[in-house]
Amino acid sequence: MDITERFLNYTQFDTQSTEDSDSVPSTPKQLIFAEYLKKELEHEGLSNVEMDDRGYIYATLKANTKGDIPTIGFISHYDTSPDCSGADIKPHIVNHYNGSDILLSEGIVSSPKKFPELLQHVGEDLIVTDGHTLLGADDKAGIAEIVQAMCWLRDHPEVKHGDIRIAFNPDEEIGMGAHYFDVEKFGCDWAYTMDGGDVGELEFENFNAASARINIKGVSVHPGYAKGKMVNANLLAMELAAMLPEDERPETTEAYQGFFHLLNVKGNVESATMSYIIRDHDRDRFEDRKRTIEGVVKALNQKYGEGSITAEIKDQYYNMKEKIDPQMHVIDVVLHAMQTCGVTPRVKPIRGGTDGAQLSFKGLPCPNIFAGGVNFHGPYEFVSIQSMEKAQQVIIEICKLVADFNN
Repeated sequence: MDITERFLNYTQFDTQSTEDSDSVPSTPKQLIFAEYLKKELEHEGLSNVEMDDRGYIYATLKANTKGDIPTIGFISHYDTSPDCSGADIKPHIVNHYNGSDILLSEGIVSSPKKFPELLQHVGEDLIVTDGHTLLGADDKAGIAEIVQAMCWLRDHPEVKHGDIRIAFNPDEEIGMGAHYFDVEKFGCDWAYTMDGGDVGELEFENFNAASARINIKGVSVHPGYAKGKMVNANLLAMELAAMLPEDERPETTEAYQGFFHLLNVKGNVESATMSYIIRDHDRDRFEDRKRTIEGVVKALNQKYGEGSITAEIKDQYYNMKEKIDPQMHVIDVVLHAMQTCGVTPRVKPIRGGTDGAQLSFKGLPCPNIFAGGVNFHGPYEFVSIQSMEKAQQVIIEICKLVADFNN
């Protein structure tokens, strides 16, 4: 089985996760695919294949040489985003893409005018959707690359390597992928998530992240007799939003710039709730942002009465750079591997989170490597077959380099 067939097989499983669930995984259909993966790994001859009751899969490609070789791991998630349907995916291949518009379905076109990333893949073979679902390259491309690399190493015993651990998990798209990941069981010195975007991407910096839930109490009275009595919770919500810097929102920031992002507002005169996420790469600025929210709430309570507004702020994850910086050999190996494979490294910060960030803070240094997909979470998602093959080659080269790590 080649990497294309493997990936296309994976896309036939609907593994969409959901935030509207307290179960793990968040949707039972994820376990159907997990069972398939487990059986596939067993069929391919990997060792120590196991799946726990939450759908976390672990397996080993045993070392084929002796020596003091670090045990490394490769990780991908199998859930797809709640943002777009992952059911009944109909992928097709555009062979030797020529740079023109791609007709996905009648009236649905993927155009380089809107998605200039397409032009980076002229001459390659692109797997696209029919324009009605996402594709699932995020992150089933990563799974296909890892499994294919393990099969290649299995079939080429002349290439020496140490123990290699692989793991696949649910619920990454809702921020829960690393919560029940058993780092001790995984037993690696370090690992890599294969969950990045286009070719060459390497990420070991991400946002520090927190959520803020703000509750607002108003006073509702008949509007005809409201003077001096009514406190409109909706208007307090608007006032609070206006007190935060308007140039520090997602739509006005880029690169290392952090932001306050208002996710939703619900309310009436009597009560309102606001949900924010707070993001910043710098830990000190991140703490300042949380204090800014608290300061705005304090000021409004002084104006409208104590207890009118409350804020519950919860940290979600932190910048993995804190944990990677002391162990930069983990990055050096990838850079060397990419260059050997003819891939130009594109090191950049993640304007978001990753399972690797949480795993790094659980004691497993875990930067993120490209998997090749583009335009994630929507019907214009695509992946180049050549990009997946490059990712597979990088995995193999990392394993080879680590075998020589202490030599």
